[in-house]
Amino acid sequence: MTNFQPSPKTRVNRLPKRGHYDRETIYQILDEALICHVGFAEGGQPFVIPINFARVNDTIILHGAKASRLLKHIEAGNPVCVEATIVDGLVLARSVFHSSVNYRSVVLFGTGRLVTDEAEKMSALEAVVDHLIPGRWQEARLPTPKEMNATSVVSIQIDEASAKVRLGPPGDDEEDYALPIWAGVLPIREMPLAPVRDEVLPAEIPTPEYVKNYSRT
Repeated sequence: MTNFQPSPKTRVNRLPKRGHYDRETIYQILDEALICHVGFAEGGQPFVIPINFARVNDTIILHGAKASRLLKHIEAGNPVCVEATIVDGLVLARSVFHSSVNYRSVVLFGTGRLVTDEAEKMSALEAVVDHLIPGRWQEARLPTPKEMNATSVVSIQIDEASAKVRLGPPGDDEEDYALPIWAGVLPIREMPLAPVRDEVLPAEIPTPEYVKNYSRT
C-alpha cells in the first residue's frame, strides 16, 4: 500500500509531526468516521455539505437525490475537497491557551464521476449502508427500480490526501504545572445507546445481533 505524496494542498504545515500520509492511517480514519463534509465552489460561492459516505478501495462513494447540487457538481467532473474528523477526547490543560482536542482527521482532494452501471451502482449503495451499519443491507428491503432511478451515486477518486492526528496529554508551560488546577484528558467515544424499537414493529420480531452489537471501532 503506497503512501500519498505531500503536496501544497495536503502538506501539514502547522505542527507537521501530526501529519500522516500513509494510506493505512488515512483509510482507517475514513472507515471509522460516520459523516464526511464535502467542500466545493459553484459560481464563486463556496459550499460545505455534510453527508454519509463509504470508502471503496481508493474512492469515496456518495449518494443522494438526482437534483442534489453537490452530486450534479461532482457528476460534471469538478474537483471537490472531502473532510472527515473523529474526536477522541477533550484535552484540559492548566491554561486555556494550551487546552485542546484529541482528534483524527483526514482531508482529501479528488474528482468524481456518475456511476451509471446498474450492478456497480447497487454495489456502491451496499457499501454506503454497510459503512453505516454492517449487516443491514442483507436484511432490509433492497431499492426498487423506481427508487434506483431517483437516486444518483457518484464515485470520487482519492487523488491526494493527508491525515492529522493529536493524541496524548496536555502540554502546559513549565511554570503552570505548579498551579492547583485539574488537568488531563476527558476521553470521548461515539457509542450507540440501547436500540429504540419502532412503535408499530410487531413484538415477535427480535432485535438483530448487528444492531445489539453495533460499534464504530
